[in-house]
Amino acid sequence: MTEATLAVTSPDEILTLFGARDQHLRTIRRLFDVSITHRQGQIRVTGEPEAVQQTTRVLEKLRHLSRRKGTISPLDVQAAAAEEGVSGDGESYHPNAVADVDIRQAKRKVHPRTEGQARYVEMIRQHDLTIAIGPAGTGKTFLAVATAIEALKAGQVRRIVLVRPAVEAGENLGFLPGDLRAKLNPYLRPLLDSLNDMVDFDQVRSLMEQEVIEVVPLAYMRGRTLNDAFIILDEAQNATVAQMKMFLTRMGQGSKMVVSGDTTQLDLPNGVTSGLADAVRRLEKIDSVAIVRLEKTDIVRHRLVQRIVEAYEQQDG
Repeated sequence: MTEATLAVTSPDEILTLFGARDQHLRTIRRLFDVSITHRQGQIRVTGEPEAVQQTTRVLEKLRHLSRRKGTISPLDVQAAAAEEGVSGDGESYHPNAVADVDIRQAKRKVHPRTEGQARYVEMIRQHDLTIAIGPAGTGKTFLAVATAIEALKAGQVRRIVLVRPAVEAGENLGFLPGDLRAKLNPYLRPLLDSLNDMVDFDQVRSLMEQEVIEVVPLAYMRGRTLNDAFIILDEAQNATVAQMKMFLTRMGQGSKMVVSGDTTQLDLPNGVTSGLADAVRRLEKIDSVAIVRLEKTDIVRHRLVQRIVEAYEQQDG
């Protein structure tokens, strides 16, 4: 048996390194069969010499990663362990289990960063209709848009249609200056932001001019039938039951739909039922419909976002 130590600078660094409810710590202990303890600013690793060396290298990599991006996902832990030649058992997620989302138009790939995100991408690929529910920051919109671009590149669809309800989040935008397009821009901006994160602005504009990519309010979907299209409904919790039924029945031949939202961020008037919650209840027993529930552990924004979500949940509870 041998022992090694690793100095840490702050309690926040320990929390990020060990993960929520010590999930990363438990994974590393199990994969390398070592003992890991923390006391007075030092992480102590005890076990067989080779395992201790491997674990120390993994912890160092994860510490540098946490300082760079502010968070660590279960996939990051699995990837660091895999670099040491150690992979998980059948219950553990290996980063190669789901391929990256290839969006070569922008010469980059999008990596699902948690098990939930990887499952979400796989469900989108395997099903014509996927419904995703989860808190802010879990990548619901970003990964759906990335998968849509991947499908467009592969020739699986001919166009992408991005849809959002024009519902105000506690603010009255009706008197904004400008024409209709200018008034709608604040509602549709988040979808455009996701696009511009992956595809050059000039290319997005060109694709929109050619109507290969379309960004529209939900109300403008009535009466349409979309064939060979990848259709994404964002912020679906703000669609009414009637709007959701209208949207879902727009699917044509060769099309794929993703519906995503957060049922805790409802901006509909009091007493109005969310079409997202209603759709899950009605459709969850249909085999060809995938229902994906993302959790707080799938949040990949700034490390404070997960704590903010938890604080609001505790207060609401």
